[in-house]
Amino acid sequence: MAVGAFGQVAVIGAGTMGNGIAQTFAAAGCAVRLVDIDASALERGLVAIEKSLERFVKKEKLTADEARAIRGRISGHAAVADAVPAELVVEAVVERADVKGQVFAALDAAAPDETILATNTSSISITEIAAWTKRADRVIGMHFMNPVPLMKLVEVIRGQETSDETTARVVACAEALGKVPVEVSDYPGFVSNRVLMPMINEAVYCLMEGVASAEGIDTVMKLGMNHPMGPLALADLIGLDVCLDILEVLHTGLGDPKYRPCPLLRRMVAARRLGRKTGHGFYDYQ
Repeated sequence: MAVGAFGQVAVIGAGTMGNGIAQTFAAAGCAVRLVDIDASALERGLVAIEKSLERFVKKEKLTADEARAIRGRISGHAAVADAVPAELVVEAVVERADVKGQVFAALDAAAPDETILATNTSSISITEIAAWTKRADRVIGMHFMNPVPLMKLVEVIRGQETSDETTARVVACAEALGKVPVEVSDYPGFVSNRVLMPMINEAVYCLMEGVASAEGIDTVMKLGMNHPMGPLALADLIGLDVCLDILEVLHTGLGDPKYRPCPLLRRMVAARRLGRKTGHGFYDYQ
């Protein structure tokens, strides 16, 4: 079964976003190659997919047979070159331009010329990433939201050279996945994080300055602004290191001091209190 004309898909990076993207494509009928050079990370990613599918079965969103079929479409691989022969590759590695660039250079060398290379970056320039390749017209941003199997939005970001054909195919692909694609221009943070991260950053400043407790800040935003989750709890879910990386991109790319990361956020990342994934952030998850 092809999704938006893509029958075979590869996902690079088996972390929270990567395994969610892999599950989503597999649920839509694609054969998916999930790639991670870290064997333990790959194993954790595959286990996370199995647990996610089990929750869907428990909630009667899937039958046990459907869940097994979805898992059966996903294979694990240890090298970036193993992404071949996918027709679409979605990169979901750490939010650092140099790391993503190296991945894209390797993909460009290994993949057929017609393969579209997409990045799940939440803030980094698509144009900058595309410059690591010789196919800038077939490089595009495909920014999914966490948790990927549940969230409907996909930001589709065109780089300077991304072609109309590439954009149209990726938009159609997102729609075939049951997502709602929104085309966005290539500026730091795009739309989602350009709006979200300053709110999270200001919530951290409120905490640092003793304006209210973490629980108090989140309660104000949930009950006063009708947000489903408070900004500090959301930061824990995203990962405080990821929030810091995105704020750094915004601060550097736009040059505006309003994006300067809060010192408390920097301190917590230095202490490896990164949120849910480490068991400690603004809240305790042990």
